[in-house]
Amino acid sequence: MEYQTAPTWDQFNYWSYRHHDLGLYLDVSRMGMDDDFIDRMQPQIQKSFDDMKALESGAIANPDEDRMVGHYWLRQAALAPDKELTEAIQSSLIDIKEFTHAVHDGNIVNQEGKPFEHVLIVGIGGSALGPQFIADALGTSADPMSIHFIDNTDPDGISRVLDRLENELSQTLVVVISKSGGTKETRNGMLEVRQRLLENQLSPASQMVAITGDGSQLDQVAVSEGWLKRFPMWDWVGGRTSVMSTVGLVPMALQGLDIDQFLEGAAMMDAGTRQENPKDNPAMLLALAWYHAGCGRGMKDMVIIPYKDRLVLFSKYLQQLVMESLGKKEDLDGNEVFQGLAVYGNKGSTDQHAYVQQLRDGIHNFFLTLIEVRKATDQTPFEVEEDVTSGDYLQGFLRGTRAALAEGDRETITLSVPIVDAKTVGALIALYERAVGYYASLIHINAYHQPGVEAGKKAATRLLELQSKVIAAIKEDGEGSANSIAVKVGADPEDVYHLLVHLANNRNELEHELRSRPDQDVFRYRS
Repeated sequence: MEYQTAPTWDQFNYWSYRHHDLGLYLDVSRMGMDDDFIDRMQPQIQKSFDDMKALESGAIANPDEDRMVGHYWLRQAALAPDKELTEAIQSSLIDIKEFTHAVHDGNIVNQEGKPFEHVLIVGIGGSALGPQFIADALGTSADPMSIHFIDNTDPDGISRVLDRLENELSQTLVVVISKSGGTKETRNGMLEVRQRLLENQLSPASQMVAITGDGSQLDQVAVSEGWLKRFPMWDWVGGRTSVMSTVGLVPMALQGLDIDQFLEGAAMMDAGTRQENPKDNPAMLLALAWYHAGCGRGMKDMVIIPYKDRLVLFSKYLQQLVMESLGKKEDLDGNEVFQGLAVYGNKGSTDQHAYVQQLRDGIHNFFLTLIEVRKATDQTPFEVEEDVTSGDYLQGFLRGTRAALAEGDRETITLSVPIVDAKTVGALIALYERAVGYYASLIHINAYHQPGVEAGKKAATRLLELQSKVIAAIKEDGEGSANSIAVKVGADPEDVYHLLVHLANNRNELEHELRSRPDQDVFRYRS
């Protein structure tokens, strides 16, 4: 069908996808695609389907690390390429359920014999974002355990979480999540939590759980200290696609949420996204819409606006899934391509009072995805006006925004789901995981590694090593400038300056005397 600038009813019908079993609808009628575009893309589309088949069959899909990529097996273990992997996935589910039931039933208790009432997750990135999104989307006040997160190495942030739990620390189950066990942010959080437990005369080992790789640094700590429980992480599951592994399922089960329905929703969506007719495949439709909007170069940002408070963290979750997967300097052949797809968003209708003004009238450097939840509330609707509820207003704002953007020739995707429950959320995650995989194949990049992240970690390690040298130098000299200390330790003076300023603000023994310029500032060590 040829695309018309002014959207039509026929166009909507032609470019709409429905997953009848899930009640999920996808409308890409306002993305400017036509049949000629689909025809031109057919060779790349077929290659994407072939690549995905190979990935699901156990081919090495992450050549940098010589690893399989198996997050699709997590919701359908029989797809795994060998019996051992299938059994590992199945046994982990059994283990999660048995452990959770024992906690909820009071068969696993704290050192005082009291039941655990809180879960504290310590992780970062994929080891926190997924569980946070799930907890916020599906949690209720009736959950058997409340859930809390430490997801950074900010000492003030860590203290705020621990202070809120101060009177319930003894009844808090601490789950530390790190595949390698060497992630410094997670390690720091773990150490601070352990110290707070000790200060409260509590035994850390009796209430700490590890989710980590076999034999990792964290695994070794958990074994040596006799932690309460250990769950596996597998190297064929990447952090940003780990929410359906133990990483997401353990917190979810402890919170009392339905992991079976979560996995079933994902498996149902997986089946729909294996269809090889692009118009019958919602993930391929998304990938093609992204490609068309950004000319296959990510030239337009992806704005995600869910019109539902429970989905407010979905845009944040997708930031990591999309940007860490697609933001790559090189393609699979080693050519510099500088690919990427920026993601931002909050929620509707809040965003209409924030940045929709620019989306409607400002620079046209984006396309918008509106997410609609058709069931407004489980409660009896309250009429704020005669025959009008708050949910009616929410729907009106969504459709109004879509119409206003169309008037300005701004591209929009509309994704509709019936309700927010475990099955639907599982389906949403699976849809975007597959769309990212297809899009990566369309633009010929590796979606499953993150060299930029590793580069940042290495740079941070170098600066921390430099910090030790700077401390030793200022102690020896008593005082100095960034220049003099830099010469002594053989480092960049700006790096040294920022380290000295940081230390002076956090160590009582270091004094910072401000002068007219940074290179004239004096730093003094007071023993």
